[in-house]
Amino acid sequence: MSFTLYIDADACPVTREALACARRARVPVAIVGNTTQNLARHIRPDDPRDAEHARGRDAAHAGFWVEVLDVSVGADSADFAIVERLQPGDVVVTQDIGLASMVLGRGAAAIGVRGRVYTKATIDMDLFIRHEEKKVRRAGGRTRGPAAFTNDDRERFRRNLAELLR
Repeated sequence: MSFTLYIDADACPVTREALACARRARVPVAIVGNTTQNLARHIRPDDPRDAEHARGRDAAHAGFWVEVLDVSVGADSADFAIVERLQPGDVVVTQDIGLASMVLGRGAAAIGVRGRVYTKATIDMDLFIRHEEKKVRRAGGRTRGPAAFTNDDRERFRRNLAELLR
């Protein structure tokens, strides 16, 4: 069964790593982000940009191609563009727990940029925590931000994404 890797590229620190994993696994990729970003900067000049050009590649590279989906600037534009294209079995890279929840509901897989694979068993608790932290901030309180992004996070992401793409 064929599937696609979607990258929620708005402020994604692991776009290059995700593309490298997709190249090795020969999986098509859609990089989705708002129009203010230069999303094509992540793509190699020799990467096929559509399925037709991917078919013309040698067997070691066939199947991989990259599409850039520019969406309008606005809250959740990239999320909705991903969800409307999503098929069961697809994989989505995202930092957004709300998007991860929608992805799981569609029968696809979601992985965070630190390598955490979201699951149906824990997504409700993740959403609850996000909601409670938002309530604290709205009331003028402070919550802890994320820890600094590390090389260990990057390596965990590579390892877990490679597993999802098998």
